[in-house]
Amino acid sequence: MSLVNAAAVHHPTPPTRLLRRPEVLSRTGMANSTLYAAMAQGRFPKPVKIGARSVAWPEEAVVDWIANRPIAELRTEEAAG
Repeated sequence: MSLVNAAAVHHPTPPTRLLRRPEVLSRTGMANSTLYAAMAQGRFPKPVKIGARSVAWPEEAVVDWIANRPIAELRTEEAAG
């Protein structure tokens, strides 16, 4: 009888949660068109494919983007909108 390596069974970090578009829009405060424009310009992470016709964003990527977004960018968008 063999022993199973406990490190191989235990996952020290939980799996990444995937966020669908409505949740991403809610967390970022962006409109749908702004989200897709930001992705096209390389200013927002692109989603991962989770099915034949569906995508989602890793929660960590969205949280990192929010945390690292420059304040000047926020002010520019507020003035324009």
